[in-house]
Amino acid sequence: MRRFLTTFITLLILAALAALIIIPALAKHHYGEPSPALVGKKRFTYAAKILWHDPTIRRAADPYGTEKNFTLEQGESPYQLATRLEEEGLILDTEAFLILLVYTGMDTSLLPGNYKLSPSLSMQSIAGMLQDSRASQIEFIVLPGWRIEEIAASLASSGLLIAEDTFLDAAYSPPPLIVEAGEAPSHEGFLFPDSYILSRNLTAEQLLTELTLNFARNLSPEIKAGFAAQGLTLYDGVKLASIVEREAIVTDERKMIASVFLNRLRTSQKLETDPTIQYALGYDEISQSWWKSPLTYADLEVVSIYNTYIHPGLPPTPICNPTLSSLEAVAFPAETPYYFFRARCDGSGLHAFAETFEGHLANGCE
Repeated sequence: MRRFLTTFITLLILAALAALIIIPALAKHHYGEPSPALVGKKRFTYAAKILWHDPTIRRAADPYGTEKNFTLEQGESPYQLATRLEEEGLILDTEAFLILLVYTGMDTSLLPGNYKLSPSLSMQSIAGMLQDSRASQIEFIVLPGWRIEEIAASLASSGLLIAEDTFLDAAYSPPPLIVEAGEAPSHEGFLFPDSYILSRNLTAEQLLTELTLNFARNLSPEIKAGFAAQGLTLYDGVKLASIVEREAIVTDERKMIASVFLNRLRTSQKLETDPTIQYALGYDEISQSWWKSPLTYADLEVVSIYNTYIHPGLPPTPICNPTLSSLEAVAFPAETPYYFFRARCDGSGLHAFAETFEGHLANGCE
């Protein structure tokens, strides 16, 4: 009995020591260095608190909310500020916001002023915006069809203080906010193309949160139901939407293009789509682009799991970040008998569609 008690006590001590190391490390990973004012026991306590409130801190108070004016008054305490933010529906929880401020040290750098805040932003963004009413906000644009590397490359000139490599390391991890895409190995496909007003001081993780929150806001129940009606999971729907995004030049054709790929999937035909080859090839030094064009016949034989000329079905991940119209095209495709399409010869950006391979060949340019 004595030996059992000794072993049990030893295990408890080891567990406590492990917690003392792991909890601060996790908090630092998600929220950066803690405030220098937090020393000793306080540092551990606030690390544990911020991890406990992490789900609330990352969520928007109202994903569909609109921007409103908010004034941070001179002499207003962090508690008074947090209380008013919750009362006005801009944050979900006063305590969680206060813990975020204290842990990061932003409670000592709040600047009085007039701000434009939105309940569709996470607590991190709102806290960052309240640091400087004049210079803390920047516009960040994610263009339709960009892949993760293109978003990362845009950071240097964006005004955000995020290194490209830091963003890439964070982006190549599963997107925690998209629970239905549990199999996704990275954020590719979920970084919604849009124009964002963001805090200049966002971390890479916080930027990813804002972009994926916007994806979640636009992923309506109707789109999810549409994917299911096509026999697609959410993740497969996003994969196909990313292909449609890169194939379509004219928005009105997206539903037609989606129908071709869905028809091919239903009859177990290979997708044979060039954008997956471009994704597999990666950055092309000659064209200085992530999307090599034109492709050669040798390119179509590239050894890659993304090569849909060789491998049947969808690629293992999305190949870019699709727009709402591409997501809708996959969820609500046109009903067509087509299995082939190719660019028209008139330079219009439109495509010629065909039911048979013979018809497809006949659509070729002389």
